[in-house]
Amino acid sequence: MQTTQPIIAVSAPTPTVGAKESIHSRIYRTSTFLADAALFDMDGTLTDSIAAVEAAWSKVAQEIGEDPAFVIAATHGKRAIDNLTHFKPHLLAHELDAAVDEFESSILFYADAHSHARAARGSSTPSLTSGSSSSSGSEGPSLMASAAVSSEQLVSEPMVELAEELAQALSAERDGAAEWELEAASVDRAVRILPGVKALIEAIPKGRYAVATSGAKTYAHGCMSRVGITPPDVTITADDRRLKAGKPAPDPFLLAAECLGYTASRCVVFEDSPSGIKAGVASGAIVIAVCTSHAREQIEECGAHFVVDTLEDVGCEVVETDEGSRLMFTVDY
Repeated sequence: MQTTQPIIAVSAPTPTVGAKESIHSRIYRTSTFLADAALFDMDGTLTDSIAAVEAAWSKVAQEIGEDPAFVIAATHGKRAIDNLTHFKPHLLAHELDAAVDEFESSILFYADAHSHARAARGSSTPSLTSGSSSSSGSEGPSLMASAAVSSEQLVSEPMVELAEELAQALSAERDGAAEWELEAASVDRAVRILPGVKALIEAIPKGRYAVATSGAKTYAHGCMSRVGITPPDVTITADDRRLKAGKPAPDPFLLAAECLGYTASRCVVFEDSPSGIKAGVASGAIVIAVCTSHAREQIEECGAHFVVDTLEDVGCEVVETDEGSRLMFTVDY
């Protein structure tokens, strides 16, 4: 691991008047800096599964009698195990792993249900994967079981009204599905890749970037696979036993950098949530915040060195320096 070299130096911003202008007439500037590696958050940074995540937390809120908007705001960017410990304090320590797995499988179910319903339209009955019973308590195969095993087949589809049709098809196979499952199938909440992600990842050599996410392995790998992102060899998930704490603690980014063979202070972190941005700053890395899940005014005071609209505003190329090969990032912000 490299530990004796100086921290990343950020070049002084150079105003580029008229070079890039938003619809709000905000003048952008361009800066460049060098880093050894890139550390990416996942959801809200690389992928967009926010609709599915919010639906899953809304379901939890309804179960515990809380306002969904409050629960959604309180949980964003934090580990499911921390959120469930807070909102479901009755869960015993040995029950938490199963609760996290069930919750994150429900996210993938919300993401996939609409496309699965579309695929079932041509059949007299939908093909259901055997699994645990649904939250309605009925016996038999659960629709949700298919969410955890279809990590490569999600394709975004146009919105259609399918709730009644799906309910009729399900009745031929089982005595009623849970109401939330039927609702999930009627709304397109497919996982999508965010703008600029593909080009930026392709510009960074293998072994020079990692993912550090608040999602557990099933959810994290499922989201990335659904949008064509191969999870990098270093993918730090919330259920990694080496972590002592999740975001906003810097632990996930510190561990990701260590696994790549670099110190976090010589890396760049890409994040979208306030808790993740704070974690990146605490790690000592250069932090680029993206306005994909939060309004600019909600994250610009969290300490990020740069705030960009999307990753289309960030470029990367490999350059040779006296210290060897490094990554040069260009940021329009």
